[in-house]
Amino acid sequence: MGYRVVGPVYFYAYLVTPMTSTLGQWRQRVREYKNDLVQNYFNYRINASNQPYQVAFRSRPYRFLLLLSHMRSGSSLLTHLLTTNPEVIGYGETHTNYTDANDFRGLLKKVYWQAQDFRTLGDVQNLRMNHRYVMDKVLHNKKFLDHDFLKSEQVYAIFLLREPERSLASIADLKPHWNQHDTIKYYAERMAMLVNYARLIDTPNRMLVVTYEQLLDDTPKVLTTLQDFLQTQAPFTEEYKVLKTTGMKGVGDPKGNIKAGKIVRSQRQLTQSFPPELVERAKQTYSDCQTALTKLCR
Repeated sequence: MGYRVVGPVYFYAYLVTPMTSTLGQWRQRVREYKNDLVQNYFNYRINASNQPYQVAFRSRPYRFLLLLSHMRSGSSLLTHLLTTNPEVIGYGETHTNYTDANDFRGLLKKVYWQAQDFRTLGDVQNLRMNHRYVMDKVLHNKKFLDHDFLKSEQVYAIFLLREPERSLASIADLKPHWNQHDTIKYYAERMAMLVNYARLIDTPNRMLVVTYEQLLDDTPKVLTTLQDFLQTQAPFTEEYKVLKTTGMKGVGDPKGNIKAGKIVRSQRQLTQSFPPELVERAKQTYSDCQTALTKLCR
């Protein structure tokens, strides 16, 4: 076989490509090894304790903070405001199915891995597991397979409601395969279940109700109320951290202004609308739910 004369660019590519490929494979192996170490560390601390709200090397139990709401309620915004506080960790919907308090272990594993970055040496501080609250957002009725764990003193709940007119239009925009009956049915059944949750928890000091309208229009008061309710040292602010899960479909709001890093009060144009009689019926459902929760919560 004869020798072929190649230009300098092609010769450089010939030499570098195998090296680049090897370097990329090496980096991938290092990332996988690092990820395994981090996850094994969390798993060890979580599994080493026989108490559902405890982990190894930690003196006090966690508090389980549930953000109980409905789709298109502004829950992604409230999630970010809550989890930017150094005492709260979470990232949105984890889609955990809860049967009893032991399922909290699964939540811990998801949250400590998904809600934090482990890219640089400085991220080693994220191994501390020193948060006071671990948060999950629940927007659907079938996530609690058994409700007894809601009575635990370690469970706290924030109920978030949004008026029906924009909620229904936004749900219809998000779920184009639903008809209007499906949307109204979901909204009504979810409102009824939120009241049921509050009755099961049955401890006003462990429950708070907030509306999306209050969050936008009376922000300082809501932020102060959140700090008072959760008894955090650091205050809550209008600005928040944009997480690696921010805007991820299935976790939180994939539309709107959630990646702005702060509260944006201008609301996007919606194309869906509902007949006035359906909206009025939904308004009554909303009003009944808000009245009941206000009586049951602090």
